[in-house]
Amino acid sequence: MFGLRGRVAVVTGGTGVLGGAMARGIARAGARVGVLGRRKERAARVAKEIEEAGGEAMPLPADVLDRKQLEAARETVLERWGRVDILVNAAGGNVPGAAVGEGESFFGLSREAFAGVFDLNLVGTVLPIQVFGAAMAEGKPPGEAEGCIVNISSMAAQRPLTRVVGYSAAKAAIDNLTRWLAVELPRRYGAGMRVNAIAPGFFLGEQNRALLVNEDGSLTERGGKIIEHTPAGRFGEPEELVGTLIWLCSPAAGFVNGAVIPVDGGFSAFSGV
Repeated sequence: MFGLRGRVAVVTGGTGVLGGAMARGIARAGARVGVLGRRKERAARVAKEIEEAGGEAMPLPADVLDRKQLEAARETVLERWGRVDILVNAAGGNVPGAAVGEGESFFGLSREAFAGVFDLNLVGTVLPIQVFGAAMAEGKPPGEAEGCIVNISSMAAQRPLTRVVGYSAAKAAIDNLTRWLAVELPRRYGAGMRVNAIAPGFFLGEQNRALLVNEDGSLTERGGKIIEHTPAGRFGEPEELVGTLIWLCSPAAGFVNGAVIPVDGGFSAFSGV
């Protein structure tokens, strides 16, 4: 019920901390994994780690905002493995200038930076779905298409966070896109098409570490507030996203569609009182 053996998966943002953990995790569950990311050497390293652990993987150097590169990556996957069953959209993040810092005003927010964070998170999810989702849906007998798409949302989508206005709005759009596609794809192509999302709580990554933790390992003021509002009393570990991902991609979640699953240590449940 929870195995992915025989499935072919593509993980965008597979070169990042969270995306890499998810790529390695679904490989351990039996999936063959295409590690997609802009950083060619990093993608190759993650794929090598998967293969050294007994899995099957290949690097897919590509930018999620470049349709031609995505289409080339899709053809590489189809030529080697013949199919695409799973797409995990883990590419994303914040963009400098798309936040309102101390002493700054929302009214002076850069339009270019705001558009940039939407491109990275929203368009960088839409384009991979169009490219790899087409491999799942098109060319199949009417009503018989199957495929699993998992988008990566955020706590910022459900409970907007101070400062990160662009990122919060973009991730809220991911939630809406997830639900819209969860209706559109199975109705048009087949009940086997499912679209869900994971909403991570606070995990230390490349982009947010300096905001949450000081060089000596102590919490910043912002990091302390987050931990105070997280009943688990700590940040998440990247591997703690893997179980939910495997479940969503497996036959065990065959009737789960249009859901946004929090993996947040209780952050979204806590009122602060």
